[in-house]
Amino acid sequence: MKFKLPQTLSGIADILNVNFIGDKNFEILGINEIHVVEKGDIVFVDHPKYYDKALNSAATTILINKEVDCPEGKSLLISDDPFRDFNKLTIHFNPFIASIVSISDSAIIGKNTIIQPNVFIGNDVKIGRNCIIHPNVSIYDNAVIGDNVTIHANTVLGADAFYYKNRPTGYDKLISGGRVVIEDNVDIGASCTIDKGVSGSTTIGKGTKIDNQVHVGHDTIIGKKCLIASQTGIAGCVIIEDEVTIWGQVGTNSGITIGKGAVILGQTGVTKSVVGGKSYFGTPISESREKLKELAEIKRFLKERKNTE
Repeated sequence: MKFKLPQTLSGIADILNVNFIGDKNFEILGINEIHVVEKGDIVFVDHPKYYDKALNSAATTILINKEVDCPEGKSLLISDDPFRDFNKLTIHFNPFIASIVSISDSAIIGKNTIIQPNVFIGNDVKIGRNCIIHPNVSIYDNAVIGDNVTIHANTVLGADAFYYKNRPTGYDKLISGGRVVIEDNVDIGASCTIDKGVSGSTTIGKGTKIDNQVHVGHDTIIGKKCLIASQTGIAGCVIIEDEVTIWGQVGTNSGITIGKGAVILGQTGVTKSVVGGKSYFGTPISESREKLKELAEIKRFLKERKNTE
């Protein structure tokens, strides 16, 4: 999530009421999670296990819960609760603005796009040309939709990320400040849910087709010309490369990559990253030919044991 205007290290420290290490005029351009940080971003870290990863990331300001040596060319914000303070920055720079109309006055809708009854379109949404948005679709703030996109009834674009910190008092939500981006020529079925990014974008690539009742988690990137069948659940921070086919009732772990041209057969649990150009099946996942051989061997073994009893 980029700020509308550049900020300074001291200015951010004042917002959070924390100490800092570095030049008070050090430039800060936005906040992001570790997997999408860029130069100028703040990243937060609150566990020693991940200190090195955060300090050595592309982020140039680290919101951290311990005073440590500051890497050259970077700055630190010292907080007793970086998770809380990351949320403070999201709220400060991207506050929730309640809608009072079904289609926001700030929404931009392209030529020849059809909006069916009972559609909700939030603030600063951009929708391209020749789209069809069917009844009861909800498109939350800041979503970007390309040309020739069809979205069927009851689908929701931009719900919050399912991301919580377990505290003694209960689960503390990491506030989502990202968006959903749907590229050109995408079809999305009925009753799908595509969560926005925590700080970046959840993206559906050009020409991808998604069946009914599919869930896509926060910050996931789906490539071009993918086919995703119904009742598939894709976790957050997944990368699905171009031309992947995913059949029905597939589930994935977070943070994995499915390679270009892979085929994931129905009811597979994608528990790890897989390379492209192959077919996969089963839980735990393996190449479909190998999994079918395993099942055949199990069947043969059971048959032989039964015959010897």
